Amino acid sequence: MTWNGWAQIALVLAAILATAIPLARYIAAVAAGRVRFLAVLERPIYAACGIDPARGMGWRGYTLAMLAANAAGFVLLYLLLRLQGVLPLNPQGFGGIGPWLAFNTAASFVTNTDWQAYSGEAAMSNLSQMAGLSVQNFLSAATGIALALAVSRAFAAGKLQDLGNFWADFVRVTLYLLLPLTLVLGLAFVAMGMPQTLAANANATTLEGATQVIPLGPAAFQIAIKHLGTNGGGFFGANSAHPFEGPSALATAAQIWAQQIIPFALALAFGHIVGDARQGRALLAVMLAYVVVATALVYAAEAGGNPLHIAAGLDPAMGNMEGKEVRFGMALMALFTATTTGASCGAVNAMFDSFTPLGGLVPLFLIQLGEVLPGGVGSGLYGMLVFALLAVFVAGLMVGRTPEYLGKKVQAREIKLAMLAVLVLPAAILGFGAVSMALPAAVASIQDAGPHGLSEMLYAYSSAAGNNGSAFGGLTADTPWLNTTLGIAMLLGRFAYVVPVMAIAGSIAAKPKLAASAGTFPTHGPLFAGLLAGVILILGGLQFMPALALGPLAEHFALAAGKIF
Repeated sequence: MTWNGWAQIALVLAAILATAIPLARYIAAVAAGRVRFLAVLERPIYAACGIDPARGMGWRGYTLAMLAANAAGFVLLYLLLRLQGVLPLNPQGFGGIGPWLAFNTAASFVTNTDWQAYSGEAAMSNLSQMAGLSVQNFLSAATGIALALAVSRAFAAGKLQDLGNFWADFVRVTLYLLLPLTLVLGLAFVAMGMPQTLAANANATTLEGATQVIPLGPAAFQIAIKHLGTNGGGFFGANSAHPFEGPSALATAAQIWAQQIIPFALALAFGHIVGDARQGRALLAVMLAYVVVATALVYAAEAGGNPLHIAAGLDPAMGNMEGKEVRFGMALMALFTATTTGASCGAVNAMFDSFTPLGGLVPLFLIQLGEVLPGGVGSGLYGMLVFALLAVFVAGLMVGRTPEYLGKKVQAREIKLAMLAVLVLPAAILGFGAVSMALPAAVASIQDAGPHGLSEMLYAYSSAAGNNGSAFGGLTADTPWLNTTLGIAMLLGRFAYVVPVMAIAGSIAAKPKLAASAGTFPTHGPLFAGLLAGVILILGGLQFMPALALGPLAEHFALAAGKIF
């Protein structure tokens, strides 16, 4: 680790925070319907779809509308992928995607996971990339943000009858937030050297005189929304480590900024929506603290190097550079790793399979903590609010007082629903992971023996259920069993989680908002932030530490003893 590296990390984080503050106010204005500069487009959409944006929806109506929109998106994307071979804008001549992979990919992009059991430039036509995957990048991100806005409204006032209108939130988030940001960032990426063309490829002559075919395509704008929407699915198989997706250190810094800006801004926007900016700052402080600590842990683990390499005579100052891009450096790699797994983005600019055991443990554990640090766009905020309810419940148990959060009493119904949501991830990750480790057909997909092989399988289901989408590597995921079970894990991680969260929102919204008293536990200061951070860490540790002890922790001690598998 170097001072120069930490200066790079500090500069990128400062840029994120500086821009998140005004963006939070803007998001709150969008949520309130005060931003209308594209009303000329907004009104015809409502008219064509028969939407009354003024008609409020209770939690059930809001949730059912969300499920219907995503079910339609799943079916359309599945059909597009299956029929790819007979559709236009396919200069590469790719055939249709097989049924198992099409199911997995449709589930992946509809749930904002963007897990890819294929290499984009070798499987997807321009039409599939643009009309299929890119469209879902917008719609899945808009879904998460709309849900976060609905949950935020539940805490804003007492005895609310509705949480807003899903269709209006869905349209406004897309028109006024995601599209403008993507347009600006996409143009910046084109200026940085990312391709944006309908041409299939370019031919080049190498220094040895051989002919090389270089895949191209409409990449820049898809890369922009993949980061802004914390989607993460790469246009090219190597993702942000590819020279076209990560052409420079500046582009890498811009991608880190993009995958953090909306989740951080949403935390602050929550404070504006509920009328107390301090509440948003407390949530942001917890998110930021975890990002900084995770970055430091990855940075230290990888800069410390591989003990076997050092024993073989390599310079310890080089660190563990296997699987990393020398153009980006160790610091930006560490920050990218912490932010992409903490933010449910899943884009990668280094190969996690080549990390040291402790370096690989950090992104895996960040996903398992619930993808709330800061989490995906929208999902990070409503996931964090679930933990906030659990934190005030714990505080209430300590002092023997009925817990409250923002003037709303937190009672048995809310805690039961919160625990139901929290248990979705360990059930999907550990359940599917355990079954897969016992099935010979699934074990055959693992590249490495020993604890590293367990980490590969555990990471796959963590990434799927956590809707992250990054891959540990070393796992042949394009098989019927893994395509199907990973797809189911993605759907559970998104929709089985959000239904109880919306039920909590409906219950909280209907309650009166009580005035603060001398006995009210303040939820905007360091004490609450520390309690919230501790609840997140303890829940993650209790649920996943036994599995982690058998995977990356066991590998760490084996490696220190000179044993490899």
